[in-house]
Amino acid sequence: MNRIMLYDSTLRDGAQAEGVNFSLEDKLLIARRLDQIGIDYIEGGYAVSNPKDMEFFHRVKELGLKNAKIAGFGSTRRADNSVENDASLNAILNSGASVATIVAKSWDFHVTEVLRCSLDENLVICQESIKYLFKKGIDEVVFDAEHFFDGYKHNPQYAMKVLEAAAEAGASCLALCDTNGGCLPNEIYEITTEVAKKFGNIRIGIHCHNDSDCAVASSLAAVSAGVTHVQGTINGIGERTGNANLCTIIPNLTFKMRRQTLSAENMKKLTETSIFVSEVANLVPPMNMPYVGGSAFAHKAGLHVNALRKNKKTYEHVDPELVGNERKFLISELSGRDNVLAKLEKLKIEADKDLAKKILEQVQDLENQGYQFESADASFDVLVMKVIGQYRPAFELVKYHVNVEKDSAGNVLTEATVKLAVDGQVEHVVSEGDGPVDALYNALRKSLDRFYPQINDMQLFDYKVRIVNAGAGTAAKIRVVIETRDRNDFWGTVGVSENIIDASWRALVDSIDYKLLKDRRKK
Repeated sequence: MNRIMLYDSTLRDGAQAEGVNFSLEDKLLIARRLDQIGIDYIEGGYAVSNPKDMEFFHRVKELGLKNAKIAGFGSTRRADNSVENDASLNAILNSGASVATIVAKSWDFHVTEVLRCSLDENLVICQESIKYLFKKGIDEVVFDAEHFFDGYKHNPQYAMKVLEAAAEAGASCLALCDTNGGCLPNEIYEITTEVAKKFGNIRIGIHCHNDSDCAVASSLAAVSAGVTHVQGTINGIGERTGNANLCTIIPNLTFKMRRQTLSAENMKKLTETSIFVSEVANLVPPMNMPYVGGSAFAHKAGLHVNALRKNKKTYEHVDPELVGNERKFLISELSGRDNVLAKLEKLKIEADKDLAKKILEQVQDLENQGYQFESADASFDVLVMKVIGQYRPAFELVKYHVNVEKDSAGNVLTEATVKLAVDGQVEHVVSEGDGPVDALYNALRKSLDRFYPQINDMQLFDYKVRIVNAGAGTAAKIRVVIETRDRNDFWGTVGVSENIIDASWRALVDSIDYKLLKDRRKK
């Protein structure tokens, strides 16, 4: 009862999210990562739906997964077909998956309105489908009782009969599905308790959608009621409003409910896994996601930071390192000296209140000009080095020039020229790019390459532009935030100017300065 089996359906349910379209290679990459952190089951996809999903089942065998079992998803046989001729069941068998997950109707309304068969016939369909899969060599059958909770509320006797039919046929797990996502946690708990009483000798599972924003809470309530198999997706991605978020469920089960899930070592990879799946799915990770979000342990209020400096438990429910995340102290014009002191402590810089006040005054002055440091920690670090007199500029700018042309064929050509000096040596470089900022960055990097070869590890991966004082029209100030990464870290820098190219240049220079500063610290 203490061990919770984790079943990930990101590759199927997650792929149904609006805007998500996993390639075959994407699915293989995610499967490898899920296996590495210790997920028990990975649902590979709907075997009968498309050739890509079938190819995944064949290719995933080459990965040599060590922890996870691959599950093929399908449905019970059609009402007008035999199991031997059913495309969905046979696709699962042809996939070579050792685990079959079949979805079945447990709400009488769906049986009569969707399957268009009698209630008794549906029970036969469920039993025949499970027995056929076992007969053909499947090791485990996970029985997804679709719309179970809605079905139970409408006709509890029939919903239970569906589970009885599956149990009698030998189903390995009875997964109760809140498919419409409309049930509240107390309903999930009460109904699951009744199921657990009746089927105590079979593993009970939970599969929740998030339409009422209760998927995580409902999944935890089900575990309290006796569930030992939990289904969900990384970051909760899925159709409509998504599925139960495993990145929240797993640490809640581990730290709050004292259930066994991932090892402590693998739990520290949870934030990294969350970010990885978002990147592969081409989604921006929600900053406010519990445990793994970028803001999950970000502190801005001066009172909070003051208390945290005395004891981290005052405003954090768990240590961020347990899930591979990190604590952030945000700096803004609303911050107090404690925010600055906390940042300086993190940078291992000895400081007193006078220095903190001096830095805070600089921050407030710059924010009055349009700067914002909450998403530009690297620019703040560079600012600190300037205030304490330890700033070492990477170069001295002589001039830069950006030229954009459009020819008669409609092609846009962008070229940037950068002239600068490093230790008295002048570099004059011209470079092209996909746009003005890209061209400027390419020229800047070429200019510095022979002096600082480590900057070749840098990669710009996000670029945001914001008008600071919109009422000023075309003379408004522009704030540019650039996010950069190298092999080990990622960081944000900010630049502000009435000219978007100049604002971008300032953010680029801070990014390079920070990279060099960071590398010097490591040495």
